[in-house]
Amino acid sequence: MPNVTVAQLWRFPVKSMGGHQVDQVVIDARGMHADRLWAVRDVEKAVTASARRLPVLLGCAARYVTEPGDAAGPGNVPAVVINFPDGRELASDDPAVHDALSELVGREMRLTALPPQADTSQHRMSVHESLANFSPAQVRRDFGLTDAEQMPDTSIFSTRQIITLARYSTPPGTFVDLSPIHLLSTASLRDLSDGTPYDVRRFRPNVLLDVDAPNREFPESAWVGGELGIGTARLRVTNPTIRCVVPTRPQPDVELDRAITRRLAERTDRFLGVYADVTRAGVLRVGDVVRVDPPSAPGPVRRATAAANRAATKGLQRILEATVLRGKG
Repeated sequence: MPNVTVAQLWRFPVKSMGGHQVDQVVIDARGMHADRLWAVRDVEKAVTASARRLPVLLGCAARYVTEPGDAAGPGNVPAVVINFPDGRELASDDPAVHDALSELVGREMRLTALPPQADTSQHRMSVHESLANFSPAQVRRDFGLTDAEQMPDTSIFSTRQIITLARYSTPPGTFVDLSPIHLLSTASLRDLSDGTPYDVRRFRPNVLLDVDAPNREFPESAWVGGELGIGTARLRVTNPTIRCVVPTRPQPDVELDRAITRRLAERTDRFLGVYADVTRAGVLRVGDVVRVDPPSAPGPVRRATAAANRAATKGLQRILEATVLRGKG
């Protein structure tokens, strides 16, 4: 197995805005402590906004006023300060922050704290918005694809994940896109590039891992189905991370680069990094050695189950796409 250590830990106080590095952090079933406890609410569409659709949000950066305490979480969200592209700094308790976000986007927006877990009102989408997400034209926009390019392969998602994506703008109880923890390796940042590794900020992982794997490209892709021990925590690697258009978007000191979409399609079928669930809470620190327990070789039953799950996911996606087309007819 390769030598793997924690190179960086990233926390993003506000979804789709710039975050900051931390030296150590607690992770649990919800993910990284105090990660994405705020989001921007698109009032007109009644959804949680994403840089995938509103790239101007990436021009903002957020930090907590004070380090979040142990009790910070849904329904108990500490204050943040947002740096806007024009240089303004506005705190979350300043009513002007909503006007500033609305001005930035061009329609009404509100900065929203993560509500208690029992409250799904900030996550559930209308039927119209839900179905619109599965229209081929919208999927192509979300992935930065032309009409001639192949649609992304979503069969790696479970049926439960597809249903969650269809019903909610983010999974209830969180402002993450899909999974509690997102990991990426320094090796993959190098492997994808022509020389100089891509800036990690383009891909927005929680955990950047330094992986010494000279004989294997994109090494973390082999961990799906396996487990990782980091510090006192343990994680189960669930999916490769499918890449939408966000990595191509400009950010402060990061230029627009539409070529990333093509490179991802050519090199990795649009996947880079992995998602993971936390199976044992614990503390992660920069410099921690990572223990990789790779997945065992699947037997006939597991292969058959995986094939059935892929078929069910594709079937559900076709039903959703057909429903969209009927609605337009």
